[in-house]
Amino acid sequence: MLEIERKFLVEVPQEAIRLATKSYAIFQGYISDDPERTVRLRIRDHEGFINIKGISSADGTTRHEWEQQISLDDAQALKSFCLPETIQKTRYLVPHGTHVFEVDVFAERLQGLVLAEVELTDVNAVVNLPEWIGKEVTNDIRFYNSYLAKHGMPS
Repeated sequence: MLEIERKFLVEVPQEAIRLATKSYAIFQGYISDDPERTVRLRIRDHEGFINIKGISSADGTTRHEWEQQISLDDAQALKSFCLPETIQKTRYLVPHGTHVFEVDVFAERLQGLVLAEVELTDVNAVVNLPEWIGKEVTNDIRFYNSYLAKHGMPS
């Protein structure tokens, strides 16, 4: 499956959170952080997922992705295979126009970082950006979750 998304910093997190229709806690660990084949374990509330992402396009908007839901017990067992650096965050789903923005409020050593992603069906899709959106960081590797887990807060 081809994933197409854009990523932004969030300038007014409280406004985005206020508009959210749903939220959930996320744990993310990486079994492999090789940029050509990142393998991620995710626990979202009480659901487990394994995800494999390929290398991003030059502009950072597209890459191949495969995801499979697994049992929570299996996800908990796979935590021991993860690299030591993990991510904890709360994801808020925020509808805006014809899109839903996924607003991630990071915790622990990434506290203070708030990012918004919007998934698209076409790389040329026009996105009406909410007022609380800041700088686009789609093509900035420092804001990829696997990079954040390994290196911490971007400087």
